[in-house]
Amino acid sequence: MQTELALVGWGGRRAGSGRKPKGEKAGVAHAARDAVPKSAPVHITMRAAQGVPRLRHRKGWQAVRNAVRGVLGRAGFRVCELALMTNHLHLVVEASGREVLARGMNALATRLARQLNRALGRKGKLFGDRYHSRVLRTPLEVKRALAYVLNNARRHAAQRGQRLAREWVDPFSSARAFTGWRGLPARRGTDPPWLAAAGTWLLRVGWRMHGLLELDAVPG
Repeated sequence: MQTELALVGWGGRRAGSGRKPKGEKAGVAHAARDAVPKSAPVHITMRAAQGVPRLRHRKGWQAVRNAVRGVLGRAGFRVCELALMTNHLHLVVEASGREVLARGMNALATRLARQLNRALGRKGKLFGDRYHSRVLRTPLEVKRALAYVLNNARRHAAQRGQRLAREWVDPFSSARAFTGWRGLPARRGTDPPWLAAAGTWLLRVGWRMHGLLELDAVPG
């Protein structure tokens, strides 16, 4: 009977079946994620669901900081850099493995949804589809990801035909505390720590082999 059923096409996954991706830019593949070596940081993108109000404002930024502080010290999982945009969030994180990354991101997403929904005065689902991740395996990949995340606001401004002042530093990112700008010392605040220090060689020092970041660079 099992052979007969197989011959007539019963069972198995049908083309086009399954849960459809959601959100403005749906399409994050639901295949198994890449392995996450504990020696490699990961670039994460989390995109808000369609209809969620603008995230990039003072209350939204404070909500993100509170959520990230809530996972500070989580075993094997570190949020090291980030930038809050209008409808998405870029992060550079470290994890001791794929499962640790998944659990850490689940905990972070829960906290982000709670804090941001409170700041926005809304309820319901905050993020559209699942997050996108890219493992950064070389010093150059890490440098490019850092430039992309910390100068993402410059990229969006350039797309609108605007040019930001060279000395401008995105206040809705971790750029102000970043120590890898060429010619600009880190400006650390007096509030309690909320970001984790990098633990991997690639994110601590390896990327600097290719030179420090330019403050006014527009990432591609």
